[in-house]
Amino acid sequence: QVQLVESGGGLVQAGGSLRLSCAASGRTFSTYKMAWFRQVPGKEQEFVAAISRSGSRTKSEDSVKDRFTISRDNARNTVYLQMNSLKPEDTAVYYCAADANPLLVLHTKRSEYEYWGQGTQVTVSS
Repeated sequence: QVQLVESGGGLVQAGGSLRLSCAASGRTFSTYKMAWFRQVPGKEQEFVAAISRSGSRTKSEDSVKDRFTISRDNARNTVYLQMNSLKPEDTAVYYCAADANPLLVLHTKRSEYEYWGQGTQVTVSS
């Protein structure tokens, strides 16, 4: 089991940048594939990006592919989401999630992730 705690959210102007962090408990962080999702009130959670256990492979949603970068530091048990060129439509609560499935595929469906953080609010003003 792993516990996840996000940080780094806040208020930023359009065009600005933020880096979200997700710190994981436990010694087995490197065995989890990790992902970021986001949710706007009244809408379903949306996949943002995922990363393999080693960090060598990533997958991103098309609308953020050229602006957001997911990375991880297994020595620090932390996954990051670097968000550049932020837009008002990026405003959401951002969640990190962990997938213990041993398969190599990077999932985009929230149902494939077993563990979730509490979320961090990102607000982008126009």
